[in-house]
Amino acid sequence: MNNTTVKAVFEEAKLLQELQVCGWVRTFRSNRFIALNDGSTLNNLQCVVDFEALDADLLKRITTGAALRLKGTLVESQGRGQRVELQVSTLEVLGDADPDKYPIQPKKHTMEFLREQAHLRVRTNTFGAVMRVKSALSFAVHQYFTSNGFFNFHAPIITGSDAEGAGEMFRVTTLDPKSPPLSEDGTVDFGEDFFGKETNLTVSGQLEAEAYAMGLGKVYTFGPTFRAENSNTSRHLAEFWMIEPEMAFYDLDANMDLAEDFIQYVLRYVLEHCAEDLEFLEKRLLDEEKSKPQAERSQMPLIEKLRFVTDQPFKRVTYTEAFEILRNSKPNKKKRFTFPIDAWGVDLQSEHERYLVEKHFNCPVILFNYPAKIKAFYMRLNEDGETVRAMDILFPGIGEIVGGSQREERLEVLKEKMKQLEVDEKELWWYLDLRKFGTAVHSGFGLGFERLVQFATGMGNIRDVIPFPRTPQNAEF
Repeated sequence: MNNTTVKAVFEEAKLLQELQVCGWVRTFRSNRFIALNDGSTLNNLQCVVDFEALDADLLKRITTGAALRLKGTLVESQGRGQRVELQVSTLEVLGDADPDKYPIQPKKHTMEFLREQAHLRVRTNTFGAVMRVKSALSFAVHQYFTSNGFFNFHAPIITGSDAEGAGEMFRVTTLDPKSPPLSEDGTVDFGEDFFGKETNLTVSGQLEAEAYAMGLGKVYTFGPTFRAENSNTSRHLAEFWMIEPEMAFYDLDANMDLAEDFIQYVLRYVLEHCAEDLEFLEKRLLDEEKSKPQAERSQMPLIEKLRFVTDQPFKRVTYTEAFEILRNSKPNKKKRFTFPIDAWGVDLQSEHERYLVEKHFNCPVILFNYPAKIKAFYMRLNEDGETVRAMDILFPGIGEIVGGSQREERLEVLKEKMKQLEVDEKELWWYLDLRKFGTAVHSGFGLGFERLVQFATGMGNIRDVIPFPRTPQNAEF
């Protein structure tokens, strides 16, 4: 007999149908009622056993965390809380879980404790819900781009260039750390390394994606990226996944159109397909916030926050307009911002971005035309010589979630910007070639996938939306 998932039992199975289910015990009470969960749904299947017919030793093995295979008949439940239950005819313990050692017992656990049990925490309701939402978002990403004529592109993970110019990269080397070969000046001779040069883990697949967009038209990457930023905030990871589309013949306006449509599509998808998990996560968030001071509570319940993004157009505002709004705002005048807004050209912080979204415009915001001095070398310089065709999308509760731009397609302008920012032309000779051979207007953006999952699930810490987080001083599991 084939296994039926718990989800399928609730959605498709018929009364009096003979079924076989497998899963893990969440609870076992009165030596009679097993709450079984197999990860396919938030809900547990109540399985009723005849304890008098079970061997005493077998009965002792039915503990929280144990893996079971059960056969029986689906019947209408006699108790409250569930519509159907499985009347068990045969029971097999596939894997025991010592109740004195199994850490995920049916009680409230802190997020900190569960991070220490990252290999088991997915068996809790919270992490099961988060990972199902994450999976649905991932599917929606691929579905959106495929249905809109994009080709999936795998950017290299090992690179010799720093796309962001930040220098916070993880080095890749096979050299002996105790006695590496040295050059005449005493520095490490990376010419003797595996790749014959200094290489790192990528911080972005953008530059390589640009190359393929200039041949395939529209491509997107969806892969791991790495940043050696020594940050222990609730929004940073050392290893995370990035979604990066690049489009030939798209200007900044078309880029903003695509980014808005894409985000609304994937969030609508989870609202439609993950309603049960989102309702659970919303209730969890509301319960959690009851213990917070009023000022620290979220202004919107989770599902309302998602619909806040999906159900209205995004407001488009230039950096200069946003700067004037912020400079003249009450929080700035009364010095309530941690980072005061005084001189044009400052890099906006999360508190400023959230003010624009949550207080001033009351809708998602796209800021564009940023000062050139605070943006990357590859962004197209505007005619004013002071700003670039960059854009950031700002969300409630999180601030920036997307960053993108129209790329600089003019060879001489790009070379001058690289010179000013001390970006080595020799390292990016191939990137400059794209401006020599059939250059054209093109654009793209980047979206940190875990940031999107964090927004969609309402989780307060980004470490709780990735299976095994990699952060400073932590590479466990």
